[in-house]
Amino acid sequence: MKTKITLLLSFLFLGVNYVSAQDEDSSTLSIMSEYAKAKNYDAAYKPFMELRKRNPNYSRAIYVYGEDILEDKIEKSSGAEQAAYINDLVKLWEERETHFASKTPKGEFGAKACQLMYDYREVLNKTDEELYACFDAAYKADAETFTNPKSLYTYFSLMVDLFDAGKKSAGELFTKYDEVVEKVDSEVANYSENLNALIEKEDAGTALTSKEERYKKSYESYLNAYDQISSSINSKLGSRANCENLVPLYTKDFEANKDNAVWLQRAAGNMSAKECTDDPLFFKLVNAYHNLSPSANSAYYLGILKDKEGKTSEAIKFYEQALSLESDSFKKAKLYEKIGDKLKARGDFGSARAYFRNALKFNPSNGRPHLKIADMYNRSANNCGDTNFNKRAVFWLAADEAEKAGRVDPTLKSAAAQTAANYRAKAPQKSEIFSEGNAGQKINIGCWIGASVTVPSL
Repeated sequence: MKTKITLLLSFLFLGVNYVSAQDEDSSTLSIMSEYAKAKNYDAAYKPFMELRKRNPNYSRAIYVYGEDILEDKIEKSSGAEQAAYINDLVKLWEERETHFASKTPKGEFGAKACQLMYDYREVLNKTDEELYACFDAAYKADAETFTNPKSLYTYFSLMVDLFDAGKKSAGELFTKYDEVVEKVDSEVANYSENLNALIEKEDAGTALTSKEERYKKSYESYLNAYDQISSSINSKLGSRANCENLVPLYTKDFEANKDNAVWLQRAAGNMSAKECTDDPLFFKLVNAYHNLSPSANSAYYLGILKDKEGKTSEAIKFYEQALSLESDSFKKAKLYEKIGDKLKARGDFGSARAYFRNALKFNPSNGRPHLKIADMYNRSANNCGDTNFNKRAVFWLAADEAEKAGRVDPTLKSAAAQTAANYRAKAPQKSEIFSEGNAGQKINIGCWIGASVTVPSL
């Protein structure tokens, strides 16, 4: 009987202690959170550290607010003290993964840790090799969640720096370039698909909800960021990816990779992008790729070869085959745009416009086809109209098309607005409209354009 009473009292005592500890943790978390929400990070630091040490798996809020608290400490410190806070933030993310693994994606938080160390590399005395190894480990651990645009650029930039220092080979450089570019394209495709759904809803005359408006701004922000780093990645690679470098590299590696469809596709893609298609190696790459893995890409490259031979009708057949083989809307849009570019370059504006419009159909948030159509209108002004006024009216069409680019594509708002303004400056002005007496009237534009434009009202 006495034993039972003793055990009961022990359990009650433990229960009281447990409740007391829980109350203490809850109180500490509340104090930390209130200070952190008010951005009083100095006051939040002590309860944060206490709870982090005492009960690290109590709440994910420890790590969410702790990140803000330590970032504030890093910003306000310097030297050895700053280095200590930086290392502690990296440690905090590691602790978060230990206690809340399902809420701590390895790629995302690994990239954050590497980026932090890169940003403060001088304080931490980190070498390019150490930093690249950090990013590479995070990417290989979880490429799916390694999506931060800045970190993707830093990752590739370090590879280029190591290549320039003779510590990475040309093969490693171009393989990493392909991987990062494909990753960026994948993220752009995802955000474009989400944005397209909202654009289509707006075009149908349905107002977006406040939540959808926030999502739209977020998608546009990410697309802007990816557009900027895409340009930066290509600028960083620069002349290292010219025909003089690509041809010897791919020639040397061809035999070892002639049965590797991914390698062949990347090699052919890079040679096409860098206008190395006149080299016989391009012919070898394309045919090997098409024989091994017939696809939209291989058919497109065969079209390029036929174009080089001057066999336009055969080239178009391959381009159309490429389109029929591609089921992904984003990739299909890119193919339509590429084919439109080739038709535009040879002066077949009517056909090019049809391809550009199909590109817009499959990816309406890409404004580039609008700008390309506008440019063709601009170039055709002198040839499409029976009077000087009507010829210059074409510039209104060009301006309208350019403005569409800015409306749908967040990466082109500024460029589209400036381009449209330039076109409008070349169109008839108010005094000329007054002299013609045709304000508000519709003008039919002939030749390949086959459209009409309304003269602005005075």
